[in-house]
Amino acid sequence: MSRFEGEVRTMGIYIALLRGINVSGQKIIKMDRLRNLFESLNYQSVVTYIQSGNVVFQTAEGDTALIRQTIEHGIKETFEFDVTVVVRTNDELEESIRNNPYDRIELNADDRIYLSYLAERPSEEAIDRLLAFKNDSDDYEVIGREVYILCRTGYGKSLFSNNFLEKKLGVAATTRNWQSVNKIADLCRTIDNN
Repeated sequence: MSRFEGEVRTMGIYIALLRGINVSGQKIIKMDRLRNLFESLNYQSVVTYIQSGNVVFQTAEGDTALIRQTIEHGIKETFEFDVTVVVRTNDELEESIRNNPYDRIELNADDRIYLSYLAERPSEEAIDRLLAFKNDSDDYEVIGREVYILCRTGYGKSLFSNNFLEKKLGVAATTRNWQSVNKIADLCRTIDNN
């Protein structure tokens, strides 16, 4: 008997953010193959954005932990390597945009905002450990399961890389620039309006 049999489930919009694919010739996944994988997992309205592994899709499954496990398992089975996936609902993505603490300040021409999505909420002790790494080049703020990073000298020179955040916070992270976050949100809105 189907888990959904006898109940009406609405389709939710979700975003899968893959960590570390198509970087320096490692973990190469073509976007058409990634879309095919998501469709084979019975996800609907699958759209990808750029090569860094951003997938917007719909499903009636409401358990984001199960969605994440299903995608990670599907990637392992299909591409034969492990990829960490962070999943957000459309509402959570929109909330992460609204919560941007740097949206209310005047930025310099070279300032860039990045958003690290964490797989889970870090402990308060872990967040406190980051205080020792405040510096003049970067500013950051942890809000829930997101780390907002204001880079004044470019992300490539920033201390707050995925590896650094994962080590200090003890949770998986994947980072997107502010422009990409907003483009992904636009894709969600397009799906929502159809």
